[in-house]
Amino acid sequence: MEATKQRYYTPEEYLELEEAADYKSEYIDGQIIPMAGGTANHNRIAGNFYAALNFAFRQQDYEVFNSDMRLWIPKRRIYTYPDVMVVAGEPEFFNNRTDIILNPQVIVEVLSKSTKGYDCEDKFEAYRTIDSFQEYLLIDQARIHVEQYSKTAKKRWLMREYDEEDEAISLASISFQISLQDLYNKVKFEVVESEGDRANVEE
Repeated sequence: MEATKQRYYTPEEYLELEEAADYKSEYIDGQIIPMAGGTANHNRIAGNFYAALNFAFRQQDYEVFNSDMRLWIPKRRIYTYPDVMVVAGEPEFFNNRTDIILNPQVIVEVLSKSTKGYDCEDKFEAYRTIDSFQEYLLIDQARIHVEQYSKTAKKRWLMREYDEEDEAISLASISFQISLQDLYNKVKFEVVESEGDRANVEE
């Protein structure tokens, strides 16, 4: 195969292409990377969290945005689409564009096999360059498991895990709580066969 040169795009070129595209892509310092489509479980979990937050904050000075809203991370030159974002007070929009947020306080990502490493490491590192960012939740869609990272001081973060259905997640930076039972409502986990089960089927 003939090697192809990697083309680098300006942020302006990316935004122009994204507006005409049939699918979403992330922009990472010059590269445009198509995003994988979400599974049913991914949509259920993100939808459950978004709906609970939106209902809880209907009379409070917070706004909740889903993955239709783009986030710009200027210090890393990244455009991305978090699954859920919470903004305290008025949202700050980039260049007066109402589809690009600059000031999330809480970010929620539902993990998939293809993005788990990126969401846990590189993306979290990029999010930490945002001054308003205080809390990060990583939700596994293949099992009941949530990691919560909350900022306690400059460059200091506290991590807590949740993995039992009778537990409830309490946000550290905002007064809000959701049970894992509600978070994973209608989620259908795949049954993983053991080696013995597969051998018996084959016989």
